[in-house]
Amino acid sequence: MNAYAEPLNALGDPTRRAIFEQLAEGPKPVGELARALPVSRPAVSQHLKVLKSAGLVSDRPLGTRRVYRIDPDGVIALRDYFERFWDRALADFQTAAEAKERRTG
Repeated sequence: MNAYAEPLNALGDPTRRAIFEQLAEGPKPVGELARALPVSRPAVSQHLKVLKSAGLVSDRPLGTRRVYRIDPDGVIALRDYFERFWDRALADFQTAAEAKERRTG
């Protein structure tokens, strides 16, 4: 499986995307994440498990709870994947702009 496939699949779920977006604001425990979502705390824990398995989040113990944060290494894999398309799109745009300039210039 490609390095980006599991993270993309994990973010395909709207609840997991919402959790990921919350974590982009900073580290949070499960309870805080759950309060902002229309799903139970156990459901949030399951979604976090998927995100962690995909390499998108990590956790650390803090007293009796775990605090989750975005894992930069997982985000780098996604960024690298999308950069391939971005670079190609920019190159295509440049080619189209130059062709238009030649036609109208």
